[in-house]
Amino acid sequence: MGRTAHQSGREGIKAVLFDLDGTLHDRNATIREWLAHHVQKFALPDAYAARFLALDDFGYRPKSEVMPLLVREFQLLHDTDELLADFSERAFSNPVLMPHAHDVLQALRASGVRTGIVTNGWVEKQTLTLQGLNLLDLVDDVVISKAVGLSKPDPRIYHLALDRLGVQAAQTWFVGDSPRNDVWGPQQVGLRTAFLQTGHALQDEQPDVILNDLRDVLSLVTSPLATS
Repeated sequence: MGRTAHQSGREGIKAVLFDLDGTLHDRNATIREWLAHHVQKFALPDAYAARFLALDDFGYRPKSEVMPLLVREFQLLHDTDELLADFSERAFSNPVLMPHAHDVLQALRASGVRTGIVTNGWVEKQTLTLQGLNLLDLVDDVVISKAVGLSKPDPRIYHLALDRLGVQAAQTWFVGDSPRNDVWGPQQVGLRTAFLQTGHALQDEQPDVILNDLRDVLSLVTSPLATS
């Protein structure tokens, strides 16, 4: 199991790569806010929201599968496409920033550390989220899987992100909430990993550090060991 952030340092850190959903973007909060309006708009049963969250699986299950299941389970009269359209059009129109995200990115930039985002997803949706969170001006680069034809945990997407920032894996931390995509995958190419516990629980994966919140990232690059 990984150490806590204050227990670990790293020499010569030049960059930090971040996941987006569940890391810089508080996707759980965003979806809950949308669900409140969604349930009210369509007069859905009280148990609908909790069941949606369970089936959604932190965003890993396609909503084209989730909505038909909900319609059948709750015996809804609503058209599946109508519910799906509401998700597609409204779910990420008002994304919620993860606590401390802006402050951490600004502090990293002030200390001379390069920053990037590596996220799986569709270009339009992820760009809308990035814009809604005002993140684009706070990072040096963004890699979106559908834009580059590679998805985490393919090693090539991490190498691409490193190349675009002009840094080596040994000089870089990867921060994220997915055990496979943000811990196991980055470790295959030599990145150090910091795990944020907002999504799936760790199984056999062993991150280098477990974060309490994003503020712990700063200790990875500002401790005496990290800057010596």
